[in-house]
Amino acid sequence: MDKLVVSGGRRLDGTVAISGAKNAALPILAASLLTADTLEVSNLPTLHDVGTMLRLLERMGTTVERDDGRVRLRADAIASLEASYDLVKTMRASILVLGPMLARFGEARVSLPGGCAIGQRPVDQHIKGLQAMGASITIEQGYLLAKVERAGGRLKGARIVTDMVTVTGTENLMMAATLAEGTTVIENAAREPEIVDLADVLIAMGARVAGAGTDRIVVEGIETLHGASHAVMPDRIETGTFLCAAAATVSRHGGEVVVRGARPRTLDAVLDKLREAGVTLDCDHDSIRVRANGHALVGANVRTSEYPAFPTDMQAQFMALDCVASGTNRITETIFENRFMHVQELSRLGASIEIEGNTAIVKGVPRLSGANVMATDLRASAGLVIAALVADGDTTIDRIYHLDRGYQSMETKLTALGATIRRVAGRPSC
Repeated sequence: MDKLVVSGGRRLDGTVAISGAKNAALPILAASLLTADTLEVSNLPTLHDVGTMLRLLERMGTTVERDDGRVRLRADAIASLEASYDLVKTMRASILVLGPMLARFGEARVSLPGGCAIGQRPVDQHIKGLQAMGASITIEQGYLLAKVERAGGRLKGARIVTDMVTVTGTENLMMAATLAEGTTVIENAAREPEIVDLADVLIAMGARVAGAGTDRIVVEGIETLHGASHAVMPDRIETGTFLCAAAATVSRHGGEVVVRGARPRTLDAVLDKLREAGVTLDCDHDSIRVRANGHALVGANVRTSEYPAFPTDMQAQFMALDCVASGTNRITETIFENRFMHVQELSRLGASIEIEGNTAIVKGVPRLSGANVMATDLRASAGLVIAALVADGDTTIDRIYHLDRGYQSMETKLTALGATIRRVAGRPSC
C-alpha cells in the first residue's frame, strides 16, 4: 500500500484549486440510470470512489465516455439490475443506484454497502421510504432484493417521514420519486448542498422537484426524464481541509494561501469556527484567503451535527488544528460512534487528547514531532496530513488509499504550495 512522507515545518504560500465534490458527484452519476438519454457531467473529481461508481454503472450496461474531468453516461441498454458485492463493499454510496433502478426498471438487486469503518450507517430509512412507495424489499445473503409489485412496475408517490436525517437516504428517495406515479413528500429531509446539486441535475433532466435544501422536499413524478449537462459543485470538505492546513501552517510559519473555486456560503459553520480560533479569512463569491495575523491559534470547541451545523467530515481536520492551538477545547461527535480512531495516531505525533464518551478533550501543545502513523478512514487521513505539516521532522502516513477515496492529488496540490510531501509506492501484497 502507498504511503505519504511529510517533512513538516514548511511555509505554505500560493493558490490551490478545489475539485468537484465527491459527495455530489456520486449521486449525480447514479441519476444517469433514470433516463435512456445522455447525461453529461463535468468538473468530475478523479477519485477512487468516482472510478468505482463508473465501473459499477458500466457493469450494469451504461455506456461511459470519459474526457478529462468530464463524463458522458448513457443508460439506454441496461443489461444487469445488480450492484454486486465486489464493488459495493468498498463504497457505501453504491446504495444510490437502488432508487433509480427501482424507479425506472421496477426491480433491483443491490449488495449491502461498505466504506469507511467509522460507525453504523444503516440503510433502513432507504428501505422504509421505498416500501412506502410500493416496493417489496427483502434481504437475502447480504443483498437487498427490491421489486415493485404494482401493475406496470411503477412506484407510487407517498409521504415519507424519516426517523433520522440521512443524506444518501434523502438522495435515493428523491431520485426514486422523480419517476413515481403521483407526488412524494420527504419530511425530515437532509439539507446538505450536495442534495441541492442533485436536485439541480434532476430538474435539468425534466424532474419536478421543490424544496431541496430544506427539511421538506416535494417531488411530482413524471413518466420519463431526458438527458442534461451539469457541472459538479466544488467540494466543501476539500475546501475546509485546505483551510485547516493553511491555518495551521500560516499561524506558525507565516505565508498566505488562497483557496479558489470554492463556494464559501456552503461552509458557514466551518468558517465561523476558524475565525473563532483566530484565523484571518477573506472571502468572496468563489475564493477564500487565509493569511497570517501575527497571533497564535486559540482553538475552538466543536460539536458535529447535520447541515448547516459543523460537518462530521471536518471533525478530524479541525482536531488537528486544535492540537497545536493554545488552550483546551472539546470536540463532540454526534454522527458516527467510531469517528475518533485518529486520536491514537495524533497522539503518536505528540498530541494531548483524552476521550470521554463521544467527546475528545484536546489540550494544545507547543509542538508535534514526526512519527509513523496509520490512516484509519478518509477524513482521519486528512487530519493526519495537517498534523504532519506542522510537526517537526518527517511523518510517514500509511494506508493512504483512504485519502485517495476523497481527495484528488492532495500531495500534488500541497507541494505546489510549498509543502515537502511525497508518495512512496507500497509493495504489492502476495
